[in-house]
Amino acid sequence: MLRWFRVVAVAEACSWAGLLIGMFFKHVTDTSELGVKVFGPVHGALFVVYAAGVLLSAREAGWSRGTILLGLACAVPPLTSVWFERRMASRTAARQLA
Repeated sequence: MLRWFRVVAVAEACSWAGLLIGMFFKHVTDTSELGVKVFGPVHGALFVVYAAGVLLSAREAGWSRGTILLGLACAVPPLTSVWFERRMASRTAARQLA
């Protein structure tokens, strides 16, 4: 489950980046809406999958409610889903070594 969560976290972050680039071209340069049309729905779907991944991974790994809330909150600022995933992966690895 945690490996799957890593893939989802990275995909969610990449879709966020794509959406931000699309919004730049749509709103700043006024040249194209294509990036928003493509990455908007992709990011929306990956956002939901990431939230489900947080909940499923928390169940498997026994995360606290605070950790779950942090993981869900990390879906909002761009690229923080990757930071959260790496943090939880290192904590899981440290727990397995102990």
